[in-house]
This record gives sequence, structure tokens and C-alpha cells, in this order.
Amino acid sequence: MGPVVEVRSLKYSYPDGTEALKGVDFRLEAGEGVALLGANGSGKTTFALHLNGLLSGSGAVRICGMEVTPASLAAIRRKVGMVFQDADSQLFMPTVIEDVGFGLLNQGLAPEEVCERAQIALEQVGMVGTGSRAPHHLSAGEKRRVALAGILALDPEILVLDEPTTFLDPPGQRALSDLLRNLPQAKILITHDMPFALATCSRAVFFHDGSVAAEGPVEEIAARFGWGFAAR
Repeated sequence: MGPVVEVRSLKYSYPDGTEALKGVDFRLEAGEGVALLGANGSGKTTFALHLNGLLSGSGAVRICGMEVTPASLAAIRRKVGMVFQDADSQLFMPTVIEDVGFGLLNQGLAPEEVCERAQIALEQVGMVGTGSRAPHHLSAGEKRRVALAGILALDPEILVLDEPTTFLDPPGQRALSDLLRNLPQAKILITHDMPFALATCSRAVFFHDGSVAAEGPVEEIAARFGWGFAAR
């Protein structure tokens, strides 16, 4: 079985001429958890946005054996679930259950199946009983879980989370780490939180100035680049 993500020589420049990616190579195996490390502006999020076609540069991006092209985008986006740094950008329906089921409704599923799958996803993230609540009344950690539930309801093979511990207190960070570790999907986590990366991922890829500077075990990569582990 091949990698679920395979990227070769990926390059991308923004319209203002900024060269954001300078020939990135990357692989992600089924069930693997990988942390993307590096300073702000090093290319991590730009890279991640290529994995479901939100950006398109030169080079090759293959998801579960499919090349990311305009013709394959619908299938690719069923494989790759993205949870953005700002959970509020993904929560816009009147109730939690409507938010979690929104993507399923767009796929044309019957309302009864949408409700059932949304409830299962909420159970996965520890948010049972919140379906009737308004998302804007949730805490930051609860919003993060609901946003993740909306992705899990779609049953993707790959999860991509951008700075998932932002606004979470230490108990919330630990709970999210435990949750992610127990999910079967392959995971890419963009993070500056080294304890979280160490607890959740087996491998780290360090971005610098639009290129992959190094990859290896999380602790080894963090030590090499002087990214310390703060005590929890």
C-alpha cells in the first residue's frame, strides 16, 4: 500500500511574487501522525492548503493515489478533512448538530442519516448532548471539538489541523491530544506546541523559508532547531 499523501517538488508563489514553497517533497503513510514545525511564514499552511486543492502550485500532489487536479477535487476533498486555526470560520449554522451535519447534507444524504452520523461524530469528540446548542455559546475548546466533529462526520482518510491548540488551556490540550491519538486517520498537525506535537505525532517535518529543512522524530527535530519542550 502506498502513502496516503505524496508530494514531489511542490512550488508556489503568491500573486505578489512571494515565493512561499521552493520544491517541497513529503510523504504521509496511512495512520501516521506528522507535525509540521517551523516559524510563521515558513510555508506550513501554504503547503497544507495544496492537499485539498485550495491552492495549486507546480509539482505533483497525490492523495490516496489520486493526483490533485480540478477534475479530482471533489474526490480529494472527501479524502482530506481540514480543521482551520479559527474554528469560528467553520461554524456558521444556528445549532451544533446543523454545523456537524452541513457537509453531509451537501453530499445529498437523507436527513435521518445526516443526524445519525452527526451524533456519532459528536460522541467521538466528547460533545454528546450539545446538538441543540448555539455554536457561538461554546468555549474555544468546545468549538474546536465541534469543528473536528464536522470533519469526522465526513469520514475522511486524512486529517489536517492548523494550530489545533490555539486558545486551549492545558486540560483542553491534553484532551485533544488523547482524542487525536485514538483516531484511525492519518494526521498532519501544524503546530508550535512541542509537548502537543510529541504527545500526538511520531514524526516531525521542519519547514524553513519554503523548504523542508529536516524531518525525523519530533523530539530530535525540536532539539536540532532549538524548539524547547515547555513543561505541561
